[in-house]
Amino acid sequence: MIYNDKLSKKLIEKKILKRIVDEHWVYGCVSMPSNVFANTGTNVSVLFFDKSASAEKVVLIDAGKLGEEYKEGNNQKKRLRDFEVDKIVSTFRECKAVDDFSVCVSYDDIKEKNYSLSAGQYFDIKIEYVDITEEEFNIRMASFRQTLAEQFAESHRLEEEIMRQLDSL
Repeated sequence: MIYNDKLSKKLIEKKILKRIVDEHWVYGCVSMPSNVFANTGTNVSVLFFDKSASAEKVVLIDAGKLGEEYKEGNNQKKRLRDFEVDKIVSTFRECKAVDDFSVCVSYDDIKEKNYSLSAGQYFDIKIEYVDITEEEFNIRMASFRQTLAEQFAESHRLEEEIMRQLDSL
C-alpha cells in the first residue's frame, strides 16, 4: 500500500512515535536549527534510542536558536560552533534542565502532551507581574480604549473607501 496523502503520513508518524514512547525506547530528542544539514531548509530533530528501555526520563533539547549563519554558494546555512555542540552534549549526558533550552520529562509527561518530543511544549511559561495602583490601571485602560477606538474608526474609514473604489470599477 502506498501512502501519498499527508493524513496517512501523519497517522504513520503518530503510530511510530507512540510505539517508541510507549516502549520507552526513545532516550532523547535534539531539535536542530533550520538549515543546519546539507540541503534541507526544514527543521530537523535528532532522535536517540535505547532499546534497553532502562531510562526513566527523556532528554528534550531545543537547539533551534543556536548556530551561526553563513553563506555557501547561493544557500544560506547555519552551523553549530564548538561551544554550542559542547553545550548540547553536556546537557544531554547530564539530563539537565536549562531554562528555554532543555527539559527532562517522564514518559507519562510525553503521553499527556500527545506524544510531543518538542522541548518547547514542556518549558515553563514565565509571566512577570508588575504591581500598579488602581489609578495607573485606569489610566492605562483609558489609553488602550482610546487607541482601540481610533483603530476601529480607521477600519471603518478604510471599509468605506474600499467599497467606494469597488463601486467605481
